[in-house]
Amino acid sequence: MIGEGFEHVLASARRGEEAAWRRFYLELQPALVGYLRGRGCATPEDVASETLLQVVRDLRKFSGTEANFRSWVFSIAHHRMIDAARHTKARPVRPAESEVLEAGLPATRIDDAVLNGLGGAELEHLLSACTPDQRDVLLLCYVADLSLHQAAEVLDKEYNAVKALHRRAISALRDQLDDAKYPRRGQRSLTSSA
Repeated sequence: MIGEGFEHVLASARRGEEAAWRRFYLELQPALVGYLRGRGCATPEDVASETLLQVVRDLRKFSGTEANFRSWVFSIAHHRMIDAARHTKARPVRPAESEVLEAGLPATRIDDAVLNGLGGAELEHLLSACTPDQRDVLLLCYVADLSLHQAAEVLDKEYNAVKALHRRAISALRDQLDDAKYPRRGQRSLTSSA
C-alpha cells in the first residue's frame, strides 16, 4: 500500500509522470498476477497488463481513496479475466503454481495456526479443500490484499455472503490440516520425493 502519499501519486499519474506510473505498477502488478494465477487464468501476465492498460485509460474517471483504487483495479482484473476465459474456453486452465501460492499467500496473513511454515504445494493442497468461491475470496483477501468489503465488490456479491465464504474457507483449511492424511511438521512433506 502506498499510504499517505497516495493522493500525490494519483495526481502525478494523472499528469502522466513516469515515476507515479512506475510506483503503481510495482505496487499492483505482482498482486494482480498472483490473483490471476490463483484463479487459474491461463495468461495471468497478459491479463494483468490489459488490466493496467485499462487503468491508464480510465484513471481520469476514478475518484476515491487508495482502498477504493485497489478495489477498482481488481474489479477490472476480474472482468478482464472473465473475458480472457471466454476467449480461451477451448483450452484447459492450469491450476495455480505452488510458488505463486507460497509467495502470494503468506501464512501469517490467514491464520498462523493453520498455515504457519507450509510450502506452496501444501498450500495448494489445502486450497483444494475450498470451493471455487471460497478460493476466490481467499485469493482476493490475501494475494490482492483487499478487505472483505472490497472482495464482495469485485465478486459482485453481498458482503455477508463473502464473509461467510471466508469463514467457511478458513474452516475448510483447518479441517484439511486436521485430516490424518496431511503431513505434520517433522513428517515427510507433500512435495518431497522420498
